[in-house]
This record gives sequence, C-alpha cells and structure tokens, in this order.
Amino acid sequence: MSMTIQDAAQTRDGFPRPFPSTPTNVLDQLRMTDRVVVITGGADGIGLSVAEAIAEAGGNVVLWYNSNKAAIEKSQQLAKTHNVKSAAYQVDETIKKVVDAFGKIDAFVANAGMAISKPILEQTLPEYRKQMSVNVDGIVYSAKYAGEVFKRQGFGNLIIISSMSGHVVNVPVDQPVYNATKAYVTHFGKSLAREWREFARVNIVSPGFFDTKMGASPLCIQEAYRMSPMGRQGHVKEIKGLYLYLASDSSSYMTGSDILIDGGYVLP
Repeated sequence: MSMTIQDAAQTRDGFPRPFPSTPTNVLDQLRMTDRVVVITGGADGIGLSVAEAIAEAGGNVVLWYNSNKAAIEKSQQLAKTHNVKSAAYQVDETIKKVVDAFGKIDAFVANAGMAISKPILEQTLPEYRKQMSVNVDGIVYSAKYAGEVFKRQGFGNLIIISSMSGHVVNVPVDQPVYNATKAYVTHFGKSLAREWREFARVNIVSPGFFDTKMGASPLCIQEAYRMSPMGRQGHVKEIKGLYLYLASDSSSYMTGSDILIDGGYVLP
C-alpha cells in the first residue's frame, strides 16, 4: 500500500511513545541487579557463558535443562560465586515454577541446540526429526510459554540463538537440515518482534564457530580457520558482552535484530 506525504504526517493516537526510564550512564544500563534471566542449554558452552555474564552483572539466573544435570551444579556455583539467586529446572517442569520462585522473568534466552552434520541423503528421518525437535520445536515452545509470562507481566525480552548457518550454505560440512532449522528460528524471531511489540522485545544472535562441543568438528576445523578473516574460532568469553547487552537496558531500542558474531566468516 502506497502512502502520501499527507498520510505520513497524520497524527496517530498513542504516538510517539515515551522514552524508557532507563539510566543514562552506560554502566548502569548494563547492570542486571534484581533481574531474572532464564537460559536453556546453560550447562556448558555458549549458554553457560551467557549465564556467567548475567550473574557477573548482578542478575539472577535460571538454568532450564533437558538431560544435562550438570546445570544443577553450575547454578549452585553461579549463586555462590556471584552472590545472586540461581536455580536449575528440568524442562518437564513448568515455567510456572520459575515464576513462583523468582516472581517474574525479565529475559528468556532460548539457547539450546544441536547438529547432526550429514548430507540429507545420508541422514535418517529420526535424525531429521531430532534436529527439528531441539532446534525448532524447542525455540517455539520456549517462545510460547515465556511469551505468555511476558504478556501477563507487560514486559519481557526473548533472545533466540540461531547460527551463521541460517545465512549461508557454504559451511564446511554438509548439514542442510541444521541450516534450515536456523533459518527458521531467525525469521520466527523477527515475526515475534512484530507480534509482541506491545509488551516484549525479541532479538536473535547468530554465532559462527566457537570453541565448544558445538564448534567446528575435526573434519572441518582447518576450513573454519581458512574461511574466517580472524583465522580462528571464537572463545565463549567473546560473546558474553553481546548477550549482556541484549538482556540489559542498553539495548532498549533494539528488537527484531539478527546479530552475526562469526569472525567475519560469512563475508563475501
């Protein structure tokens, strides 16, 4: 639909919306004191580094895990080390338990994911379904139940982990299903940013290869080095600040964004 200059100049009820009452000092904006952040897949890798970042900034952290019970010990360590409140819940426990225990959810980091790196002709249908279940259904379910909390509260912040693989097909291993799942959640997140515009923000992080169990496999590690202008994988400490920014008041004017942090891998 086209719009004339006269149409664009028409006053709209409720606009402009007010600026947020966030601190002016940037360090104060990054503080997470009294905030509650839920993280899936937070027992290790990028998810654990995100949990550390939130706790280091004074935030309370909930690790929501499926099978990795190391999340229980990790949450205890976070609470002790950073003097914050932390807990771990298994995914079959309802999100209501988190709200009952912590009173609210300020941000939900949908981080859990997995990859089966095989060409489609070599991949079994159960392997396909497993990736779809974790990478797509896991994000959708997280969004649905966290979103219900956000809408009821009147505020919230969803951060979805995608991948540079959702942007390109020239990754150094054959993984078409994984690539497709990440493209799905990237566009799903952008759609949610529109749908939830009255009560929550939604942003997406698309990492490249990081030195974790989800990083470059031995079969493609040299190609990963060659393709990145940085000549290496990322260290998890190099992604902590990005997640803290997105979870904090510093990013209060950002929603629907997909942020690549890949060492330049997808550059033309």
